[in-house]
Amino acid sequence: MREQPVPTDKAETANEANVNRGYETQEQTVSVDTVQTKASPIINLRWYIGGLLFLSTVINYIDRQTLSVLAPYIKSEYQWTNTDFAWLIIAFRVGYMLQFGSGRFLDWVGTRLGLSLTVAFYSIAAMLTSLATGLKSFAFFRFLLGLGESANWPGATKAVSEWFPKRESGWAVALFDSGSSIGGAIAPFMVLWAYHTFGSWRPAFIITGVLGFAWLLLFRSLYRRPEEHPRLLVQEREYILTERADTRSTAADRAPRKLSYQTLLKLPQTWGIIISKTLTDPVWFFITDWFAIYLVSRGYKLEESLLAFWVPFLAADIGNFAGGGFSSWLINRGWSVGAARKIVVVICGLGMTLLIPTVFTNSYFWLVACFAISTLAYAAFSTMVLNLPADLYPTTSVASVSGMSGTGAGIGTIISVYLIGRVSDHYSFEPILIAASLIPLFAMIAVVTLVRNNEATENGIVNRI
Repeated sequence: MREQPVPTDKAETANEANVNRGYETQEQTVSVDTVQTKASPIINLRWYIGGLLFLSTVINYIDRQTLSVLAPYIKSEYQWTNTDFAWLIIAFRVGYMLQFGSGRFLDWVGTRLGLSLTVAFYSIAAMLTSLATGLKSFAFFRFLLGLGESANWPGATKAVSEWFPKRESGWAVALFDSGSSIGGAIAPFMVLWAYHTFGSWRPAFIITGVLGFAWLLLFRSLYRRPEEHPRLLVQEREYILTERADTRSTAADRAPRKLSYQTLLKLPQTWGIIISKTLTDPVWFFITDWFAIYLVSRGYKLEESLLAFWVPFLAADIGNFAGGGFSSWLINRGWSVGAARKIVVVICGLGMTLLIPTVFTNSYFWLVACFAISTLAYAAFSTMVLNLPADLYPTTSVASVSGMSGTGAGIGTIISVYLIGRVSDHYSFEPILIAASLIPLFAMIAVVTLVRNNEATENGIVNRI
């Protein structure tokens, strides 16, 4: 796990001092499920939780990228066109767009049980893909994988809202979301190694699927809510519960309650989040699902182009931390949460337009550079949008809002995937790259205009940003 810096600005001194003094405590007794448990505390436990969420996202992306990496070989074996392959991506997205259900499920059963069940489910689905024999069976297993993986982002966002103060939540979201780019970067090496070692694509799905069960052992042993965790320092618990994102003024206001879908959908803030995810996620999924095929279409051999495949994912990883870190830095220096998030959104909305120059260059270097800058901008933008549910809503509704935005993203991605398959078969990837550069500008406008303080803020329905 990457060591994540914890902000130490002067604005934090009072609460952080309490946390640091708590490090001198060697053990503590905390009631968990009405049972007294004596355990050694873990210093900065919230960042270990962040590390678990990061690892979950890494594994999530390795599982989904397995097919994308193997696509040139499987397409050749089954004589599929790009349109045929698009149906497999659509099958995954149909399952994945049911995030509104997985988000509500997580708010209902809680983060620990919800993520345990869904990670086990999608790990089994990944392994079953090794049994596929044609387009229909591949599509069925991809649907199951998407259904299970749809819970990862709502679950991780909900966990951040439970475990992190607002001034640190940007870093925390950047940490777990960076797992997507790390997983995407690792997948080609792991999957191609399995393919060439075993001489078949089938073992690759089994090997990547097993990773989820290894993660479950760690997660089940460590994750609890901060209110009930037996290894959380008292001072860190007080810091988290006092400073986390839910800023409604009274204890009665902060009492656990789930906002109904009707209430959530009446809020412009909700629509700002949904629209921005719907319009930007297809850009990222174009890169993750089609990049190998795109490189082959430009005349590059996949085994000789691993650097080109890897660099955009590394750039996205940098973007996660750049966006989350910069917005947290601004908040610690007195900027409002809304202004700190929006300045990153504006800069990165413009940065995504750099996919357009790839249409006009034959240079390997500039092709990779343009994709890298665009994916960096996307990742920073995405970190802000992923953070907004935790910024705005009570923790009992965070996964629901995140899930609805994921459903919007799923619908947008399904439409884009179908169009990518058709356009690339009949024309080229050039119109796709131009559209992928321009559409995120509308997402930027949606965040700037719809995510704002309004009457719902004054009435305590959502948090002030």
